[in-house]
Amino acid sequence: MTMASKPPQRTAAHRIRDGVAADVTAVIRLDAQVTGVAKTGYWHNLFERYLGTRQRGRYVLVAETGSGDVVGFIIGEVRAWEFGSAPCGWVFAVSVAPGLRLEGIGSDLFDAISERFRAIGVDKIRTMLSRDNHLLMSFFRSHGMMAGPYIQLEKPLDEEFVAVFRTGEIAR
Repeated sequence: MTMASKPPQRTAAHRIRDGVAADVTAVIRLDAQVTGVAKTGYWHNLFERYLGTRQRGRYVLVAETGSGDVVGFIIGEVRAWEFGSAPCGWVFAVSVAPGLRLEGIGSDLFDAISERFRAIGVDKIRTMLSRDNHLLMSFFRSHGMMAGPYIQLEKPLDEEFVAVFRTGEIAR
């Protein structure tokens, strides 16, 4: 193995655990730091839906440091039968503090949610991302993900709808 192909050094300075309601503030902060958009209503609504009932197949996992700081998260659920798709795990949010990338945190989060899906009988995992998000594309591909059998289609809606949706009010 050459120096250039050596995997990054991983530290054991974090642990993966199930998310709790109090983690929403850290998730909002981390997501806003990475995306540049504070989606407070969206995250509060998601945490209420996912953690309020703890339904089987819905997962909020966080990575935290030894001092308890949340430095990453991954969120997903098992979805079934949309457009004929057999049950599969969907990852729809993953993020790691920019200064801590390449320390294995994202990989540990991905492995942990994959294990959760596998434990309930799911044998496939999917996600969707912007085609110009090269960072996430590289991350998911490094975990063996590739283009799947479905094609995503979309149609723009008026700006008023988009503004209401961003506040999280429409999801309630």
